[in-house]
Amino acid sequence: MVVPAILVLALLLASFIATLSKRLAAFMKTTVYVPAVVSSVVAAIIFVFIYQDEGVANWFIGLFGHGPVAWLNTAGTALPAVAIPAVWLGFGVSTLIMLAGILDIPESYFESARLDGANFWQRTRYITVPSLRNVILFLLVTGLTLTIQEFQLPLVMTNGGPVDATNTPNLYIFNSFRDGTPYATSYSLTAALLLFIVIGTISIIIFRVVSSEKSSDA
Repeated sequence: MVVPAILVLALLLASFIATLSKRLAAFMKTTVYVPAVVSSVVAAIIFVFIYQDEGVANWFIGLFGHGPVAWLNTAGTALPAVAIPAVWLGFGVSTLIMLAGILDIPESYFESARLDGANFWQRTRYITVPSLRNVILFLLVTGLTLTIQEFQLPLVMTNGGPVDATNTPNLYIFNSFRDGTPYATSYSLTAALLLFIVIGTISIIIFRVVSSEKSSDA
């Protein structure tokens, strides 16, 4: 949920910022970067208040005639509820990286496309996305690596609940290590080793699927 949402939001917002004037673009870049300087713990506490029965989330859905939802106490909504602050914290930096890649694309490509009658979506599909293949690959690998290792948000917001719906690998390792059973350390070390293997395997698969000479060289 987190990585695709960040990539799509970052691409669209970066494409929009690239069309703005220098002063307005500078303001937008500062604005989107603000979540990156917010602590994960602080963000988790803020969203816990947002998801309360009297919080902003339930107030919003109440405008459409829906009753309050126990966002963090229901298995079906807890994981998306934790994913939303993760997207909010991560999309700012990704947007700036994507914007830097877009600004490196020669303007003549876009001018030729406009002369041929290509609209914004066509220019994004046939020029921006192919030109940003290596940037997208970098954000995909780093995003997956960081998201799989997410720890603070589920710890503060749900502590892995309800019924382990938000129990991430690092949170499982942390709770296993604190367990008082004789095999607690063995469980946590084994889980940490498996997490290392999984992250490495996913990264290798991504590099294999996205065949890019520059990415392979990097």
